[in-house]
Amino acid sequence: MKKHGEIRVLALGLIRDGDRIFVSEGYDPTKQETFYRALGGGVDFGETSYDALKREFQEEIQAELTNIRYLGCIESLFIFNGRQGHEIIQLYQCDFAELKFYQLESLVFFESEKHKHRALWIDVSRFKSGELRLVPEVFFEYL
Repeated sequence: MKKHGEIRVLALGLIRDGDRIFVSEGYDPTKQETFYRALGGGVDFGETSYDALKREFQEEIQAELTNIRYLGCIESLFIFNGRQGHEIIQLYQCDFAELKFYQLESLVFFESEKHKHRALWIDVSRFKSGELRLVPEVFFEYL
């Protein structure tokens, strides 16, 4: 019997500004492919997804969120770096409390000591045209 991984529960924030969305850039070394995902992170045991969303934005980019609205739940099955992943995503629509985040081109943040990421504003049309890859694909239903 093969050993199973675990299901991760994430809270992600969809932040829009006109036709742009704020996303984190990722890279899959096995597929040699760049992809983009909404910011956020894991929900800790005993923590609500709402609180996790606020904590993750504070920890990763020192940003306060406002106008937080629950959008829905997405189940994501995927292969990353040659390994199967399974996530339950609690998706929220939200805004940055501070206007300075809307003026950024991009920013670099550390998820952990070894994991450096770039977050940036990208026009939704670049995802819809297939030029850039937004994950999970079901995310489009919320744009």
